[in-house]
Amino acid sequence: MSEKNKLFFTKIGIPYSLRWGYLGMILFMIGDGLEQGWLSPYLVERGLSVTQSAQLFAAYGLAVGIAAWVSGVLAQIWGIRRVMWAGFIMFTISSIPFIALGVSNLNYPVMLVTYVLRGVGYPLFAYSFIVWITYRAEQKILARAVGWFWFVFTCGLNVAGPFYSSIAIPIIGHIYVLYTGIFFVLIGAIIALVLTKDEVKQNTKDQSSIKELLSGIFYMFERPRLAVGAIVKIIGTLGQYGFAIFLPSYLIKYGYSTEEWLQIWSSIFVVNILSNLLFGFIGDRIGWRKTIIWFGCVGCALSTIAIYIAPMIIGHNLIGMILISCLFGFFLAGYVPITALIPSMAPAKDRGAAMSVHNLGSGLSVFVAPFIVSLFIEPLGTGGVILIFAALYLFSGYLTTFLKTHEELEQNKKKTAIQMNVLDKTP
Repeated sequence: MSEKNKLFFTKIGIPYSLRWGYLGMILFMIGDGLEQGWLSPYLVERGLSVTQSAQLFAAYGLAVGIAAWVSGVLAQIWGIRRVMWAGFIMFTISSIPFIALGVSNLNYPVMLVTYVLRGVGYPLFAYSFIVWITYRAEQKILARAVGWFWFVFTCGLNVAGPFYSSIAIPIIGHIYVLYTGIFFVLIGAIIALVLTKDEVKQNTKDQSSIKELLSGIFYMFERPRLAVGAIVKIIGTLGQYGFAIFLPSYLIKYGYSTEEWLQIWSSIFVVNILSNLLFGFIGDRIGWRKTIIWFGCVGCALSTIAIYIAPMIIGHNLIGMILISCLFGFFLAGYVPITALIPSMAPAKDRGAAMSVHNLGSGLSVFVAPFIVSLFIEPLGTGGVILIFAALYLFSGYLTTFLKTHEELEQNKKKTAIQMNVLDKTP
């Protein structure tokens, strides 16, 4: 029976030894993401200015980016389990004062400090698990394995967490909903780290942790293609973290209410989490780069423009707007293979460092997307920001052509060497 189960998980693209980790991850991300969509308006309604709220979330995004950046290298130095436990502890110990002293009393300095610390917690937990996946998944199922990761990650953060809040807030209120997030995170951490028995050997190189961490930070400068991969990753999630800032105000002009916007937004990610799995299979079948370029880059560029143009044509038509917006959720999943491609661009011994570059791109989008909107929304308007996003998506397709795996580069070197030998022997 055990062999049958193992075969089943392998066929669908989940490493058997990490099966409990995926379940724990979705519960952890529910706890982390249950305030998505309502915390900012809730704080503004209670007296915080819009500027203060924006600063709070920008600081949070920066903390997420930094933690995402170092998580891969820390996992390599200290061990994946230790870093994931550290993420859980950081989230928990910062959440209690954030809720009890910050949000409850509307104490802005306390909220700022504790929300930044809370932002450090989830990347250490989630992105260290990606490192675990890259070590355990066979190359032939790696894209599917990370597709499953993004499925549970997005389902918890963008779908299940906010959906749970929409049900629980009328019953127990905003503050107690935040407290229940700690419970979800606790259960998720126990399932992912206690029930999962798999172990990954730590890096045993004879050098200090600080030196190893610094080498990871500068690793992308040693391998510039990895830096390009990080840029592609940042661009890939611009819409995910940027649309919610300015599209609701744009759609109001065409008669769409806030409630209707939330239906559109949640529908995008329902489609996205299902498509994450599909594009894991597509990436393994037709190639990672082709999938990213034609589905992710080109698809997101076209669907981004479609979202902007649609209300001009169809007016206030909720079903039509949902269907058109869901195209973006579908094509957004075309970027899934980048999570398999980036670590594969480095030698096996350096995958932790390579994943830190990937995680930097994942984290920085939380900061970069709102930053772009803040720079251009007033001088260029919604249409200008939409065109910038679309252009960046197409630019990421061009950049993706330079992303080659370590094995491909080695094979190219061998071919070049053989050709040079042939030329040398030619009379």
